[in-house]
Amino acid sequence: MKTAAIILFVAMYTIMIIRPKWRTYIAVITAVIFVVAGILPFGSIFTAIDWNVILMITGTMVVVDFFIESKMPNLIADFLLDKAKNVMWVTIFMSLFSGAISAFIDNVATVLMVAPVGLAVCKKLKINPVGMIIAIAVSSNLQGAATLVGDTTSIMLGAYAHMDFTSFFFMNGRPGIFWAVELGALATVPVMMILFRDQKHPVSADEYTTVTNYFPTVMLAAVVVFLIIASFIPNKPDVTNGLICCVLAVISILYDRLHTQSFEGMKRAVKGIDFNTIFLLMGLFVVIGGVKYVGIIDDVAGWISKVGGSNIFLLYTIIVWGSVIISAFIDNIPYVATMLPVVQSVAALLGIEPGLLYFGLLSGATLGGNLTPIGASANITAIGILFREGHDVSMKDFCRIGIPFTLTAVTVGYLFIWSFWH
Repeated sequence: MKTAAIILFVAMYTIMIIRPKWRTYIAVITAVIFVVAGILPFGSIFTAIDWNVILMITGTMVVVDFFIESKMPNLIADFLLDKAKNVMWVTIFMSLFSGAISAFIDNVATVLMVAPVGLAVCKKLKINPVGMIIAIAVSSNLQGAATLVGDTTSIMLGAYAHMDFTSFFFMNGRPGIFWAVELGALATVPVMMILFRDQKHPVSADEYTTVTNYFPTVMLAAVVVFLIIASFIPNKPDVTNGLICCVLAVISILYDRLHTQSFEGMKRAVKGIDFNTIFLLMGLFVVIGGVKYVGIIDDVAGWISKVGGSNIFLLYTIIVWGSVIISAFIDNIPYVATMLPVVQSVAALLGIEPGLLYFGLLSGATLGGNLTPIGASANITAIGILFREGHDVSMKDFCRIGIPFTLTAVTVGYLFIWSFWH
């Protein structure tokens, strides 16, 4: 079963890279093969799919549709154009803005909120939005590791290692992963200046867009606030965040119905749900569930521990960079769940502070998804948004930004964590 799973897994990713337009079909077909072949039992399909992510995407897409229709993204775009010197700095501001939000709410929700602003900017400037939207996505993935509430993997680490919100800033008298992430984010600014060096033409806002309906903006702000509040609730259901987004989506629909006395807004919002991205994610969740079920992720974790041996620096290096590579192809949630007890056991065996390996694991696993366009849910969502706007994103398009961004941020974080925790 393991051999068959590996072959199918590699074949799936290979075809996705060669034929990006087939991604959803290939993911779903591979998922069906996994179930039919018994790699993942039929009864495990439901639990393999991360319904929290699916519900979050669906609900947030509806809220964002009303947000876009209100013209608020255009107003924010006008403000950014007024403050930025040129297109390059607009892109950098959008990336940093995305990262700041993502430090407190889920990466996918961040992309869904910020991408419309990026698209509005690009439409005003009549430029290709691919680069800017990719920068928004990879920045949201980076900052997800900054705080306890920024990403699912951060929440998992906090629960497993009994960390609270402040532990990500300072723990045991040492700086936490927040500072490593923020230094990494700052280090990516020169990288983006190089990547977007040709976009130096000046920008300005001739006039500010008029927004007549602020309720969608309130709903979007409510998504942020309630997701932050929910992150502090202990023992909450796994689908809490998704339900929050869906409830706010329903409220948005009901308000629009009462406000306009029409069902047109509801029809538009439902039609605007990106089912292509949703089915792609569901297919990938089932495939990753099968990979985990047959023990491949456990084997990888054991291999990392074995190769690292008693050399702390080598072990730390393998955990960080091994996690980067693995998370480029495998969802980081099951990987981190598997590695946490491994890391704890190794740290206890070697008699070292587990924070070194914990933070190394989190930084590598969170950022690794930025190496490929399908390595993280936020990237898949961003590419889906671009596709709906008529822009195909090739592997080359994504890697041109994702690889230097990832290598820079990981290297800075890797050195920072080692400096303070070894």
